[in-house]
Amino acid sequence: MPELVSSTPAVLAAIAIGYLLGSIPSGLIIARWMNLGNLREIGSGNIGATNVLRTGSKLAALLTVIFDAGKGAAAVLIARFAWGEDAAQIAGFCAFLGHLFPIWLGFRGGKGVATFLGIMLALYWPVGVACCATWLFFAVTLRWSSLAALASAGGSTIWMFVFAHGETFFIGVALTLLIYWRHLENIKRLEAGTEPKIGQKE
Repeated sequence: MPELVSSTPAVLAAIAIGYLLGSIPSGLIIARWMNLGNLREIGSGNIGATNVLRTGSKLAALLTVIFDAGKGAAAVLIARFAWGEDAAQIAGFCAFLGHLFPIWLGFRGGKGVATFLGIMLALYWPVGVACCATWLFFAVTLRWSSLAALASAGGSTIWMFVFAHGETFFIGVALTLLIYWRHLENIKRLEAGTEPKIGQKE
């Protein structure tokens, strides 16, 4: 974690910007815009790209990934430009919380994987690229989105050491723990062999 040097108003602004950006329910908006139905009534009811894919639209799922990642990256980059690295990490963390607990949806949001990847890319792109590559490898080879997410998040702190970028270690651990917590039911289904694969309806 970088040294906290931003003023209190800057920290509060970073928190607000991060949370509000993160709380934009991209998947829900895209699904409705493309007339794909209400995601809350489809598949797992989640607002993320994996559930958007269950509508049958690969384009909608791709757009959801891009926008969910983009809002996390935008929060980091805006705060970094305005106030510095400490504010960037605060904004990124709050963007992640915004995705998980959006005020517009009664604090019932997604699992944050794409947003996590966007945050990692913006914080330090080599780590972000490695996390994306990890996700892609497990998603393509084993076709479990949840397992790919767990591997990507779990590997993030390892990549931080590989690339000698310890400044992002604590936010990496915090986001990883939250991702694992949000995937507890998926972990149980993986252990039971009942977890649906990418593109498979629940």
